[in-house]
Amino acid sequence: MFVDQVKIYVKGGDGGNGMVAFRREKYVPKGGPAGGDGGKGGDVVLVVDEGLRTLMDFRYQRHFKAPRGENGMSKNQHGKNAEDLLVKVPPGTVVIDADTNEVLADLTEAGQRFVVAKGGRGGRGNTRFATAANPAPEIAENGEPGEERNVILELKLLADVGLVGFPSVGKSTLLSVVSAARPKIAEYHFTTLAPNLGVVETEDGRSFVMADLPGLIEGAHQGVGLGHQFLRHIERTRVIVHVIDMAAVEGRDPYDDYLVINEELRQYNLRLTERPQIVAANKMDMPNAEENLRRFREKVGAAVPVFPISAATRQGVRELLFAVADLLEATPEFPLHETNEPAVQRVVYKYEKEEAPFVITRDSDGAFRLSGEKIEKLFKMTDFSREESVRRFARQLRAMGVDDALRERGAKDGDTVRLLDYEFEFVDDWDER
Repeated sequence: MFVDQVKIYVKGGDGGNGMVAFRREKYVPKGGPAGGDGGKGGDVVLVVDEGLRTLMDFRYQRHFKAPRGENGMSKNQHGKNAEDLLVKVPPGTVVIDADTNEVLADLTEAGQRFVVAKGGRGGRGNTRFATAANPAPEIAENGEPGEERNVILELKLLADVGLVGFPSVGKSTLLSVVSAARPKIAEYHFTTLAPNLGVVETEDGRSFVMADLPGLIEGAHQGVGLGHQFLRHIERTRVIVHVIDMAAVEGRDPYDDYLVINEELRQYNLRLTERPQIVAANKMDMPNAEENLRRFREKVGAAVPVFPISAATRQGVRELLFAVADLLEATPEFPLHETNEPAVQRVVYKYEKEEAPFVITRDSDGAFRLSGEKIEKLFKMTDFSREESVRRFARQLRAMGVDDALRERGAKDGDTVRLLDYEFEFVDDWDER
């Protein structure tokens, strides 16, 4: 089965927790704090494996979570950093953020890596919090939560040449005679249900990758037939070979076929019209093909190169391959995604409104609910089993303005305040001493 688009969930590993510990060795007076930091959580890293050709493996596993870092230990021993989680993807994979539709990475080269979810840093041990005023703190941080996100992996085949055309015009047959690829060939529409790749080598030693794309029909850019599903694979090609049934076996006019397919390519992506195109006038060994070819050439003019061939008898195929190889040498690669970066790198300072550290809402029962990435991360990194850590968390909330904001919203002594799945009691006259 050919799978070329999947949605997966990735999460970096949480950092290890810091430790509260003190030196209690004989003959070491006033040993002081000795709690080590936690280790860093592992990253989720996408790695290009040139041996893969589809995203089939992701049909069975769609959740990827990196291991967390090791907790800190006594005697100022730091926890071990976790190993990264390596996820293999085929060449040509585009990584898209499922929530924002932002293109995060375009992975094309073997061994190329992309960190799709970063692991959290390790929490600090109590050694880090020692001060002259508090030389023996009982405070340690929990590890920072790892980054998590939903991403879409979209495969766009790495082919130099793409074969396009109506169903049953001979694309699969042409690929089978010019390469070692063995696509299914039969006399009915949509025999080809997935793109096929083949390496083509000309007699003078030049080689390129050719892709046979499933047949397009009118309306393909809107999802009709199979065309919309596989049109994305032509976006990387540098040369388009338009295969046309010049014998008009199914009663269609060859020139109309040419116009319809080009319109579908234009509607799907206007940039596809920039690709140089060669017309392969196929089935020239059949009746009426010569007359149809003469009329076709009169209509398209000299701007489009037309090569009469017969994939079944291999007539004209040699000349077609030479022309394709020559055109590839003169055609640069087309960037898949536009970049607006100037040639000279300049530092541009922009004002970006800082995201609010917290948001206050009301639940149906009247309780106040706190939310926001910053305050939730602060909560997760607090060790609530130690009173000194709880007091520190309360001071941090006060410094962020949470207390004042709750009062402005009408919070009174004894009201319930929720943060994630936990509840707190609002104390208006709390004394941090």
